[in-house]
Amino acid sequence: MGEQEADQVTSEETQAEQTPVQPEDGAAQSAEAAAAPAETPSAEATPEPEPAPKKTRARKQSTAKKTRTVELTLTVTGTAEGEWQADLMHAGKRVVQGLPVPAAAVSKAAAELHQDISEAIEEVITAAREQHEAKLAELEAEVERVRKALSELES
Repeated sequence: MGEQEADQVTSEETQAEQTPVQPEDGAAQSAEAAAAPAETPSAEATPEPEPAPKKTRARKQSTAKKTRTVELTLTVTGTAEGEWQADLMHAGKRVVQGLPVPAAAVSKAAAELHQDISEAIEEVITAAREQHEAKLAELEAEVERVRKALSELES
């Protein structure tokens, strides 16, 4: 039985080694607490120069956020006959569809935008004008034929 008692003492010693001894007066806790604040000021001293660049970055970002763009899409379409219409979309929603627009207004707006745009639109308007002049000449010739036929019937 002496061996069992020796084993029991050894197991008690092993438990004592594994369990940390805590003094009743809390001296170990105050030593740890004193060590923790000593680390904090040294950690705070290093990042103090860093907040200044962060503030300037934030300022740059906030100005970019203040800039707001509005997306409007104006589509002007014309036919060879010279009929023009406009469609307007705002943020993906159709605001105006198929609004008739006079050719003179389209020409004037194009001239205000850019010379290249104006030249391209003027070509289309000129072609439509020539087509209408040709149709007018054809109709005038037909009207003249109808008048001759009417005058022959009256005589």
